[in-house]
Amino acid sequence: MVIDIIGAGIGGLTTAIALEKKGLKTRIFEQAEEIKPVGAGIILANNAMQVYKKFGLNDIIKNNGQLISSLNITTSNLKPLSKVDLSHFEQKYKVKNIAIHRGLLQQILIDQLKSTEIILNHKLKNVIKNGNEFTLRFENGKDYNSSTLIGADGINSVIRQQLFPKNSIRHAYQSCWRGISDYNLPSKFKNELNEAWGEKGRFGFVQISEDKVYWYALKSFKKNKDELVFNNVKKEFYKFHPTIKDIILSTPIQHINEAEISDLKPTKVWHKKNVCLIGDAAHATTPNMGQGACQAIEDAYILSECLSKYEMNKAFNEFQRIRLPKAHQVVKTSWTIGKMAHYSSPLLIKLRNTILQLTPSSINKKQNENIFKLGSI
Repeated sequence: MVIDIIGAGIGGLTTAIALEKKGLKTRIFEQAEEIKPVGAGIILANNAMQVYKKFGLNDIIKNNGQLISSLNITTSNLKPLSKVDLSHFEQKYKVKNIAIHRGLLQQILIDQLKSTEIILNHKLKNVIKNGNEFTLRFENGKDYNSSTLIGADGINSVIRQQLFPKNSIRHAYQSCWRGISDYNLPSKFKNELNEAWGEKGRFGFVQISEDKVYWYALKSFKKNKDELVFNNVKKEFYKFHPTIKDIILSTPIQHINEAEISDLKPTKVWHKKNVCLIGDAAHATTPNMGQGACQAIEDAYILSECLSKYEMNKAFNEFQRIRLPKAHQVVKTSWTIGKMAHYSSPLLIKLRNTILQLTPSSINKKQNENIFKLGSI
């Protein structure tokens, strides 16, 4: 049996690695014509790094990224509001949180695959059910038969749309710029992720290598996102701290990408017989907790454990039972944080900031404990 995976993103590649290690054969179909080292940065939180440690990838990822030991929320002028010290979790789970270039991580994962074939330039067009199998029809005119199918094809998953029709995408009415800057942060920021909250917008930044900073910036819009000056991001954040303005100014415009923020309204069905959804295809989340890719990585680990222990239908059912509650909690919490971070009322902003400052560290610690603890079979 060959397990077909649609999508060579972080979730799809990690799933292929996990299944290979269980002795299962996989094949990946990817719509891109070639895999290039493009993209922005990514934060691999403690839960994701626990998985990669199980796969023997902890050292190579750590050596190619930047250690992150603190997660901070600040005012627009970088005055601290909330801080999560990650040292407790580093000691407990024996892994670090890592910030790394997404394209570099993708190449590390590809290099780990031993037998998986990655078939490029294959954008899925239709999934046709043929008895107990599927015909995968691609936009380049080619067809493939598949007996077992994993959808790792993102929030706009063709597999989900065609085989799991009862789902809907929610729009946050926020747009996000992401960029990589040739910039060296002041030493006090070197091993931190800082996210500055202002009026109807926020700016996050983190060092991902010795001379590169990954940053992201979000702004709310009401009905027409064109009201934002997308080609002049510095104009949207001119009131923020000078370091933030320097980071923006040091980034070539061609290295800045923009996208509207959405998530998948939580759905209770991720699998049917011999097809299963993972990652954003199953539980796409807004990027407010840094857990989008991390939850897909957890999916890969739990799914491989289930498939090595049970027959396929039971494996998919157990995977959904174990993973769905946590993934949905991340989606719901992230959505709430995203709305709270974009308050426009001065009174609400003041109240929000006061609550953040007064929240005991024990509460933050408990919340992260729930996120970082891996599920088990």
